[in-house]
Amino acid sequence: MANELLRERREALPSRLRPGEPMSRAELAEAVNAHVWASTGQRIALDAHAIARYERGQSRWPGQQYRDGLRAVLGASTDIEIGFYPTKRGSAAREVGHSSTWDLDTLAGLADLGSKYVDLTRRGLLGLAAYSTVATALPSESWWAEMVRRSAERAARGVRSVGRGDLEAVRESVAFFSRMDQRHGGGHARAAAMQYLTDDVHRLLNGTFANDALRGEMFSAASELAYVAGWMAFDNGEHGIAQGLFTSSVKLAAEAADPAMAAHTLRAMAHQAIDLGHPTQAQELAAASVDGDRYKAAAPRERALLGVVHARALAATGQGSAATSALIRAERDLSAATPGGDEPARVFFFGEASLAHETGNTLRDIGDLAGAEQQLEHSVVTRKASTFKRTHAVTLGYLGDVQARRGELEQAVETWNTALDAMDGVQSARARQTIVEMRSALAIYKATSSDAAILDERASAYLAATN
Repeated sequence: MANELLRERREALPSRLRPGEPMSRAELAEAVNAHVWASTGQRIALDAHAIARYERGQSRWPGQQYRDGLRAVLGASTDIEIGFYPTKRGSAAREVGHSSTWDLDTLAGLADLGSKYVDLTRRGLLGLAAYSTVATALPSESWWAEMVRRSAERAARGVRSVGRGDLEAVRESVAFFSRMDQRHGGGHARAAAMQYLTDDVHRLLNGTFANDALRGEMFSAASELAYVAGWMAFDNGEHGIAQGLFTSSVKLAAEAADPAMAAHTLRAMAHQAIDLGHPTQAQELAAASVDGDRYKAAAPRERALLGVVHARALAATGQGSAATSALIRAERDLSAATPGGDEPARVFFFGEASLAHETGNTLRDIGDLAGAEQQLEHSVVTRKASTFKRTHAVTLGYLGDVQARRGELEQAVETWNTALDAMDGVQSARARQTIVEMRSALAIYKATSSDAAILDERASAYLAATN
């Protein structure tokens, strides 16, 4: 049922931008965001799409900050005056504590994200979609059980018949996009992955299934596709869209009752938070990825992946000893993985080279530059560079940085030149950022080292060509 009270309250206020017309949904969202910032010092990312969902009645109990802001802007004294009231699902949202993101229907949220992606792409604003630290807050334990219940309810509403052939098609597409990302970077094919997820796969998720097992497998496959699309966006520097896709991935995994898939994506969210300089949020996300059934349900190789990112988050929060212990456990988990073992295809990229890459980053962050250099060098020599070209380029960038920090300028210049060679055909904001940081490190050497000056010119040309 539509929320007419909310719509009427909004339309009773005048537009600031269009005299004689009522306040638009976008204006209301901006006013609420401004009120929350002014009154609490916290940033939220309410937008016109969310207001539309509220007015359609798709969310009857937004998070506390959203309700407080809406009441203040609309001049209401109680939630009931603007059509909001707690529901069973709303109780789970209150436990989340701040946001309706986790409470919003999974498939409605996915469709909305697809619309937002198209709109931002059309306006050339994709890279400006905001990343929200507020949205990194995790749902409560009761939320996971609630999502399974929602999934059971959804099963009775589908129309289109979905079979195992559809499932295999989605899985093959996931594998294709994942390998494209690993080889060429997130800048390649991300739009195709996004469209496929929010169009074709979204329709499949709304279908009917022969049994619950098939339905769960399809939602797990969709979760993995959302994760891959999110990782591609993250790698391409589109952090707001990446965060939305990661959240959708976790929600799809929760509906599928697939804790290992949820852990895989929570680990990616932690990685993103580390890269964006939010160590506290990264630690919370990484800890959740290795907690309880999420870690227990994962295969050894995936446990190692979860563990090494947890180690990075611990290092980022200054917990060096705990980070070292986590590295030891990750190494032990990877040693327990057997070739051809029963493990998900999504961890095909994680092996000795990847473990060394993340270990090197962790050691760098706790101040062990010698150990970091050794591990990053090991990653470079053990990785199959032709298959994992993007990560190989990033590793070389990190290695050059560590070598420069250690005063090994000659080795650093050689490594960075190799990194630039490796970036041919790679579209990755993360890889590009290593070159930006390289130029910063070279600044003090250009006047005294011709090799450094030549490398800096080459890097400048690369950045100009890929801008």
